[in-house]
Amino acid sequence: MVQENKPWIVPREYKSLKNPLAPSESTLNAARQIYGDECAQCHGNRGKGDGPEGRSHFPLPADLTDTKLLANVTDGEIFYQISEGRRPMPSFKRRLTEDQRWQLVLLVRSFSQLAAPVNTPAAPPKSAAEK
Repeated sequence: MVQENKPWIVPREYKSLKNPLAPSESTLNAARQIYGDECAQCHGNRGKGDGPEGRSHFPLPADLTDTKLLANVTDGEIFYQISEGRRPMPSFKRRLTEDQRWQLVLLVRSFSQLAAPVNTPAAPPKSAAEK
């Protein structure tokens, strides 16, 4: 993710990290609770970067529903960004457990998946009898 038009500098060892948690309803529910308590005030309830406190920040909070943005970021990079923070975003490595931060990675991924256009299959061509 980019902030102030400058990319995050994420250490190599984080870039290759894979989320050890599988997405599940209970994991996502736990992440939603954490997100509501710690993140929504800046990133907004749906992750669009439009939270009431975030409007006064420079740079503005990232839009976590941006599929292009999230497609180019690894889980490890998201984990690093949540853990370390960068002004004006605080570090969460002492406020949240490692599992809680990985839960948030799952939730961040779900925001961009929900925002992705749904590819509905084209209707099959009508047969001569239907025309």
